[in-house]
Amino acid sequence: MIQGEQARLTAWVEGRVQGVGFRWWARARALELGLAGWAENLEDGRVRVVAEGAEASCIELLALLESSETPGRVVRVTHRWDDPHGGLSGFAER
Repeated sequence: MIQGEQARLTAWVEGRVQGVGFRWWARARALELGLAGWAENLEDGRVRVVAEGAEASCIELLALLESSETPGRVVRVTHRWDDPHGGLSGFAER
């Protein structure tokens, strides 16, 4: 990815991340970084975070998701980079 470009990050966060305020925390961090998207609980216990915006902000959000500063206990984060789809506003908890 080229610095300064727009990006779309999809991250799947595994561990004890449901019922601990993780989606709210991810939403707050994403909004602080100026990102749009959502965080949602998945049936298998993971949380999926989809964020679009400045590439540098998406990279920073990924680092935060992988850090020890999250609510609960993150065991693993897998992620994918895509071109932004656009049309998003705000950041929702689903």
